[in-house]
Amino acid sequence: MTEIQGNNDQPAPGNNTQDQSVVDRLVFAALREQTRARRWRIGFVLFFFVYLTVTTTMLFVKSEGGFMVGGEPDGEKHTAVVRLSGVIASGEEGGAENVIGGLRAAFKHEDTAAIILEINSPGGSPVQAAYIYDEIIRLRQKYDSIPLHVVVVDIAASGGYFVATAADRIYVNPSSLVGSIGVRMDAFGFVDLLKKVGVERRLLTAGENKGLFDPFLPEQADQKAHLQTMLNEVHQHFIKAVRDGRGDRLAQSKGIFSGLIWSGETAMGLGLVDAYGSTSSVARELGAEDLVDFTPSASFLERITDRIGASIGHSISESLFTNPALTTPGLY
Repeated sequence: MTEIQGNNDQPAPGNNTQDQSVVDRLVFAALREQTRARRWRIGFVLFFFVYLTVTTTMLFVKSEGGFMVGGEPDGEKHTAVVRLSGVIASGEEGGAENVIGGLRAAFKHEDTAAIILEINSPGGSPVQAAYIYDEIIRLRQKYDSIPLHVVVVDIAASGGYFVATAADRIYVNPSSLVGSIGVRMDAFGFVDLLKKVGVERRLLTAGENKGLFDPFLPEQADQKAHLQTMLNEVHQHFIKAVRDGRGDRLAQSKGIFSGLIWSGETAMGLGLVDAYGSTSSVARELGAEDLVDFTPSASFLERITDRIGASIGHSISESLFTNPALTTPGLY
């Protein structure tokens, strides 16, 4: 008879525990490796986030141009620099709140020997420009031992020049653009276009002139005359500021207040500016060559939130209270 042998592939009972122990060790080792790798990834992400935050903060909080940032007094006299850049409008970098904040900090600093307001602006709101102008006059009277000079970079036109005239002296480059002493208001007329495309304009107002200069309605002579009177009044405010600031340095020329713009070279002959110079060269002349930047600079997060809030507020106010046909009078 043939002897039936047992299945040789079956492991011996004593080996089951040993094999299971090996598997367990391998599983635990793999889990430990995964946990270690996950910790490294988390650590790397956290390190990268901290690095990015610090770098972004340095980029958006520190001033540009290699100037020192206004800080604690150190006994060394310096020339404080405040920049007025871009359109002069509420909520913008060149708005009154931002520029005035920098000027006040610069005047108050005990190591400030002189101040340079560096202007590179095409103009903007007459009200915002007047706020800055008036504050410069006040600060100059309060801190009468600290001179304030303006250095025009590329352009100081309209509201930009309005502000400049409050300074002791105005420096330019021969190719800088200066002037544009005037006021403008923009609107369009689409009456004939609506007739051609067969569109009827329907407007309800409470107040007979609430639709003042509506682009979809025919122009009315009395409304146009009213707006022109208003622009003339604002223009006279501008002219007075220039005459008060420049005094007898102004040349007797009818074209000065016509809204024309000139190069720095021509502006010199008209008495609109005083001399050629840059920020660094003027600081050397003042005897305080070290430049310290006092221009306020918002953080990245503040800029984003301000933009969102301003956009929402603008949309609401525009839809409720404004006449879309008109823009605010501008010193452009």
